[in-house]
Amino acid sequence: MPRTDSFPTGAPCWTDLFTSDTDKAVQFYGELFGWTAEEPNAEFGGYFNFRLDGVRVAGCMKNDPSTGQPDVWSVHLATDDVEKVVETVPAHGGQVISPAMQVGNLGTMAILLDAGGAAVGAWKAMEHTGSGIVGEPGAPSWFELHTRDYDASVAFYRDVFRWDAHTMSDTPEFRYTTLFEGDAAAAGIMDAATFLPEGVPAHWAVYFGSANTDASLETVVRLGGSVVMPPEDTPYGRLAAAADPTGASFRLIQPPAA
Repeated sequence: MPRTDSFPTGAPCWTDLFTSDTDKAVQFYGELFGWTAEEPNAEFGGYFNFRLDGVRVAGCMKNDPSTGQPDVWSVHLATDDVEKVVETVPAHGGQVISPAMQVGNLGTMAILLDAGGAAVGAWKAMEHTGSGIVGEPGAPSWFELHTRDYDASVAFYRDVFRWDAHTMSDTPEFRYTTLFEGDAAAAGIMDAATFLPEGVPAHWAVYFGSANTDASLETVVRLGGSVVMPPEDTPYGRLAAAADPTGASFRLIQPPAA
């Protein structure tokens, strides 16, 4: 599998799961994606990493149900200056939830709300450079912001995370912007104002690679998860949305046939 140890500025470099049942998550994602779990790190509140073929691909943290926060997959964007990102956020319509904080010798992080209200992390790598495998079965493969405030969100990522933003489509039916373009595209922003359900906030969706989306969904259901959006053939592959047994949603992408 292709390995990576660096990410361009603004690109999603890491994703992690906040879950109310870490044991169930280890079992579910282990069988679904072939992941193994590291031992929880007490120094970092019990945080641990998932590995695919021995390579770190995602993280996991216990979600305290008393907070009222749902279980969720989160996305972190690469930056060379977390402090500058944090300083810039308020002037561009966002909020700082957790200011810049060094995480041991791994890197520096911050948690933000963008101009459309979606949570996103900023990560400056030191020893922890992010997901070591991308774009393969069982690994993070695409990242997509679903927002009701499309124009403000595009401007936010362009100005705060220095996105090299490219408009892929700008019709009333489909408005979409990518970080970089063509085969180099690393993430997307979708105008979701017409289809986000009432009460569902703007959010980053994580797509994990699958060799067979339909078979992966069968496994999801067998393991106690659910199908959120049935498989659909698109020019970008066979896509579907699912939720794990505690309700954290994610997406699957099977590349189109060559």
